[in-house]
Amino acid sequence: QVQLVESGGGLVQPGGSLRLSCAASGPIFSIYVMGWYRQAPGKQRELVAVMTSGGITNDADAVKGRFTISRDNAKNTVYLQMNSLKPEDTAVYYCNAVVGTGPYTTYWGQGTQVTVSS
Repeated sequence: QVQLVESGGGLVQPGGSLRLSCAASGPIFSIYVMGWYRQAPGKQRELVAVMTSGGITNDADAVKGRFTISRDNAKNTVYLQMNSLKPEDTAVYYCNAVVGTGPYTTYWGQGTQVTVSS
């Protein structure tokens, strides 16, 4: 069973920075897409940023210019550098991995809380 383990969440003041990490382990041959989603209280889960194994990214408009996704394919790890954080970034951030070469299987991490507040 593939497992995704997130780290790096916490409490930060507006304008601050955090770096999230997510490491995948288990029977993995290939991870096609790896990235981050978030869910704020009372809202639906939404895409933050994802990256393919070839380096193609898809970022939400709300985080463009502030968040940067990166990936270490050799370590099956994805990172999210979050700068200039705003209170509206407060949410549980979930790591997501689409594994395989077709058909694909989607896995989720347990989530890590990010709170932006003064």
